[in-house]
Amino acid sequence: MTDELSPAERYAAARVRAAEQATALAPFREMYDFALDEFQIEACKALESGKGVLVAAPTGSGKTIVGEFAVHLALTQGRKCFYTTPIKALSNQKYADLVKRYGADKVGLLTGDNSVNSEAPVVVMTTEVLRNMLYAGSQSLLGLGYVVMDEVHYLSDRFRGAVWEEVIIHLPESVTLVSLSATVSNAEEFGDWLDTVRGDTEVIVSEHRPVPLWQHVLAGRRMYDLFEEKNGQEGGRGGRREVNPDLVRLARMENSRPGFGRDKRRGRPVREADRERERRQRSRIWTPGRAEVIDRLDAEGLLPAITFIFSRAGCESAVQQCLYAGLRLNDDAARAQVRSIVEERTAGIPDEDLHVLGYFEWLEGLERGIAAHHAGMLPTFKEVVEELFTRGLVKAVFATETLALGINMPARSVVLEKLVKWNGEQHADITPGEYTQLTGRAGRRGIDVEGHAVVLWQRAMDPAALAGLAGTRTYPLRSSFKPSYNMAVNLVSQFGRHRSRELLETSFAQFQADKAVVGISRQVQRNEEGLEGYRASMTCHLGDFDEYARLRRELKDREGELARQGVAQRRAAAAVALEKLRPGDVIHVPTGKFAGLALVLDPGLPAGRSNGHRGFEHHDGPRPLVLTAERQVKRLASIDFPIPVEPLDRMRIPRSFNPRSPQSRRDLASALRTKAGHHDVRRHRKERSAAADDTEITRLRAALRAHPCHGCSDREDHARWGERYHRLLRDTRQLERRIEGRTNTIARTFDRICALLTELDYLRGDEVTDHGKRLARLYGELDLLASECLRDGVWEGLAPAELAACASALVYEARSADDALPPKLPAGRAKEALGEMVRIWGRLDALEEDHRINQAEGVGQREPDLGFAWAAYRWSSGHGLDEVLREIDMPAGDFVRWTKQVIDVLGQIAAAAPDGTVARSARRAVDGLLRGVVAYSSVG
Repeated sequence: MTDELSPAERYAAARVRAAEQATALAPFREMYDFALDEFQIEACKALESGKGVLVAAPTGSGKTIVGEFAVHLALTQGRKCFYTTPIKALSNQKYADLVKRYGADKVGLLTGDNSVNSEAPVVVMTTEVLRNMLYAGSQSLLGLGYVVMDEVHYLSDRFRGAVWEEVIIHLPESVTLVSLSATVSNAEEFGDWLDTVRGDTEVIVSEHRPVPLWQHVLAGRRMYDLFEEKNGQEGGRGGRREVNPDLVRLARMENSRPGFGRDKRRGRPVREADRERERRQRSRIWTPGRAEVIDRLDAEGLLPAITFIFSRAGCESAVQQCLYAGLRLNDDAARAQVRSIVEERTAGIPDEDLHVLGYFEWLEGLERGIAAHHAGMLPTFKEVVEELFTRGLVKAVFATETLALGINMPARSVVLEKLVKWNGEQHADITPGEYTQLTGRAGRRGIDVEGHAVVLWQRAMDPAALAGLAGTRTYPLRSSFKPSYNMAVNLVSQFGRHRSRELLETSFAQFQADKAVVGISRQVQRNEEGLEGYRASMTCHLGDFDEYARLRRELKDREGELARQGVAQRRAAAAVALEKLRPGDVIHVPTGKFAGLALVLDPGLPAGRSNGHRGFEHHDGPRPLVLTAERQVKRLASIDFPIPVEPLDRMRIPRSFNPRSPQSRRDLASALRTKAGHHDVRRHRKERSAAADDTEITRLRAALRAHPCHGCSDREDHARWGERYHRLLRDTRQLERRIEGRTNTIARTFDRICALLTELDYLRGDEVTDHGKRLARLYGELDLLASECLRDGVWEGLAPAELAACASALVYEARSADDALPPKLPAGRAKEALGEMVRIWGRLDALEEDHRINQAEGVGQREPDLGFAWAAYRWSSGHGLDEVLREIDMPAGDFVRWTKQVIDVLGQIAAAAPDGTVARSARRAVDGLLRGVVAYSSVG
């Protein structure tokens, strides 16, 4: 090729090559045994030229190479680089990678659990650690040249996302920012904001997957391609993709079969197992079992595979099903290697705890090449699974979606059992962004020629909808930034209130809100044009139809108001009746999912509100916990009692009754049916409507009949246009309020927070008081509650274990809603202190309401949850793991995770409290908690 160039062109090419060799990028490229992709080179060049970069690329595309180049530049220039990650496991993994490349003397680690060589030139840390360093003005920031923010799309996270924006806004101008993100559909918008707050930022977006992804549906014994490729393009790239017609025919045939889900002879619902058996008999199409899927993938050479199951229990159950089916994916040599690695990695776990943790069952699965991976597992166990999977010694992993968030565990195949998951409130379809994130694990760069995403066939599956999920790249980055009390005092301390307000106005949240206002304004203009047309169409030749329409609306509104008053009165009467219930009362639940006979176990009165469970508010009224005749223990709500309820009978509840025991529930439900099954429940008589005697309704009806427009032959036609006019007018007014509300929203929230803090003497204008300085050292959702407890001396004189119980209420949140008995609490001073914490929260809650600080918008203090207090107390008191886990019915991984968060908040309390009993107790509580499986760590 060079022979065809002229001498001048060859000289110019030689000069380009020489210039490239003189850059920092040239030696960096030689450190890798593969060629860098174009987007990686482009980002590295921008970085070397002094620009910040935002790199948005698919999972597994190698965007972390750009972050590693920032590390290389920092070391070359004699400056520091902080590499931040959203989760500790990812920090640990990145730390190990960088130590391998640069040596342990040049790389440090800072997470909530570990501090290793923290003054090294390169430090890997969680994003919260960097945020805290910025607010504290840490000396470690001196000489900082680069900050890498891996998985920066985490700023969408509604609980932790604000931390990313705080860091981006507050980093010194001299620091170059490297932002690494998954593929997002508004990368340019995010890049524009970075350009505004950080200076010159280059946005590099790559949609290219280095390993092509093939999409399949597994139905029965056959694997169908989801797409039929046109023009023979590999992976469908550049060609036209259509849904596989075979799959469409299959869906049409299966979904049109008669009698689905019902017994045709009796019309009764059929059990799922019977339905599946019948389906297999009359069709070759079924949803394959978990062991069946792994066996099939193994036969087709598609292992290792990650199967995503949106349930922890489902993941553990899947492993057991594979073991019972006799699956063995490892030979004897691999089994021996697995055992050796596992024994080495778990050597620090006390022997007495191994049985409690299910170690031997877990090890059996690993030796066969099968494992689960979810947040309920012990962190050490998860790390071992990750290591064995990466080494190819575990070939089938059943995981929850948390595995998709950053952990480096690529596979040849990814399997999705269902396209529906529980989102904390309801079962909802997964989004295109979630689908992309999950399937992004398929295809290992440098190992696999192609990756495979397999969705299991489900009844009523729509191939076109699945193709829409697989073919859409809509994953917009939405800011979740909200000011907090801790943020407010730290900002005012550093910048004063006016400058702090200006800083918050530069947040991505405000940037997005301001951009949205433009679109809303255009919609208002269009609506106003529509209103003119509607007004002309509703004109009546007999009179003022606008006036007539107003009378109709007033009549409708009055009737609606009376109906609502009737409902409110019935609910109030029902609430009064509920407050009179006592344990042992037999009642009839009039409506709802649990209608029928029920036995009151706990009246669920809100007075005192000492149970600490979320979703239990004063205005909710009583929420009785009942045992139904169908053996279910449920906490009911006022919506289940539209009419007053009266006890039908009384029963004694045995002291030995355990609501968690199926046998105990069965025995008491049987006694309930025997005792009260004969009662005849009378239907509630419907009352006379209030509208019949209302003078205002009578007046409005008379005015309507007397109006000239009432006699118009086109009256109803005019009325329809009038309805449209007023509906559009209402929508337009709402849009105008949205425009008003979106302007300066963050600053207004900040002002409200500052007003509350001023009332509590944390702030005096631009001055931060001693109380405020204490609050500045407390991070977390309940920062203000913790500060108030220190201020009021609530924790003075508590023993270490008692303080650990109180600290747990500041961090713990139950995974499910309150549907069980109140949590067990330690007696004595700890119980009194926990009760006082709830009372202080109630006072703060009322203050927040006065200052219009809205918890629903993510600002303010949630109610402390006392559900982990007993576990923290017992573990800190020195009780064994077996005993503690049995008492709280919690997976070991969750126990360790919550305990570490309690340790973290105790460390903050020790730092924030004045030297005295509380600080000493907090440090001793940390020592009591940091033992056994909690203390064991794979890094350090």
